Amino acid sequence: MNSNLRVEEGKQATKPPAKKGQGTTGHKRLMLRAPVRVVTGSISRRGRKSCGAPKRCLALAAPLAALPILLLLATDPRRSSSLRHFTSQQYLVENGSYAYRRSGSHETATRRELSPSEMDGAESRMERRRDHLNKACRRLPSGINNPNAWEYLINKQYHLIWCNVFKAASSSWMYNFNLMANYSAKFLERSREVPLVLARRRYPRPSVDELKDAQNTSTTFIIVRHPFERLSSAYKDKLQFALPNSLHSRLGMKIILKYRPGAKRMSAEPRWPTFEEFVRYLLDEVRAGRDLDMHWVPYTTFCTPCQIHFDVIAKFETLQDDQNYLIQKVGLQDIIKPQWKNSGKGRNTATLLLTHYSQLTTKQIWGLYNLYQYDFQLFNYTINTFLEVAKDYNPKMFSAT
Repeated sequence: MNSNLRVEEGKQATKPPAKKGQGTTGHKRLMLRAPVRVVTGSISRRGRKSCGAPKRCLALAAPLAALPILLLLATDPRRSSSLRHFTSQQYLVENGSYAYRRSGSHETATRRELSPSEMDGAESRMERRRDHLNKACRRLPSGINNPNAWEYLINKQYHLIWCNVFKAASSSWMYNFNLMANYSAKFLERSREVPLVLARRRYPRPSVDELKDAQNTSTTFIIVRHPFERLSSAYKDKLQFALPNSLHSRLGMKIILKYRPGAKRMSAEPRWPTFEEFVRYLLDEVRAGRDLDMHWVPYTTFCTPCQIHFDVIAKFETLQDDQNYLIQKVGLQDIIKPQWKNSGKGRNTATLLLTHYSQLTTKQIWGLYNLYQYDFQLFNYTINTFLEVAKDYNPKMFSAT
């Protein structure tokens, strides 16, 4: 892979021309409905036996986690050169790194006061992102989205507005907004209530006019991440680790029965859809024009960033610095700390992305790109690395432009 091809910034790969009669996934058909209830709670896998002592569990899990990668490398020499791009080192080069310390059941990001020069640097980064977003919006078809205020939370006390993009630090910032709504940390740790439900008791869903009026005296921010990384995270959290008898566990079984030949309800193994089965389901839903679950709907549709101005565009790749900048800019140093909740379910992100996207064909990856193309374009992400791990990848089919 060319060293100039970056996940956050870089040139897009050229897509092979579509055959006559083939279309692309349409975004105009993606409409939001009132979000389904967010399912939270402890994670449990049904049908798994305990392996005993924690140390023995870890000893067994480590080699098993690496087995799929070893098999891929051993059975397909052609792929070994492209798979190197998903090593942990390469992933950190492309996506940045985090410096978090473990604290109880979640991780707390290192909080430090930024110097004036560091604040200036962060503001310059935000200015570049805003400029890119504005230019990209001007290139998109007019009227692709009407302004959507449904997912915004407005804190009038601290003059802060956030568009809640699920699977983009949403658990962490829902916790922060609940703290700012005067729920105590002790109450939030003990409560069995869904955090979003708690939040909406203090933050009613605004109208577009109410949102734009509040923006006059507030800082508005959004957190984004690579669309394919977000999709992988949503799959893992909501389907692979779905709570028993939850909405998403039932959806998972529906996917298995439809897309896994010969599967039976009580004997399917694994008991959750594979990532490839999930992608087939998702692309079929888009083609049918059906509403998408809020955890994988494009955030261009969710937050309508071409219609709503953002002062701060935080990215997963620089999340620690961006959060520190935002907290200091708004003056919340004594109220909240950068949080990293809902982490630690399984392997590191680079390994998961390899495991998930190496199951797909290039056609399926392009299908996902069509779904999330505006997310890619507006926030300056690329598809290149993901094409290189497709199971039928042929470098002669693609060229960088």
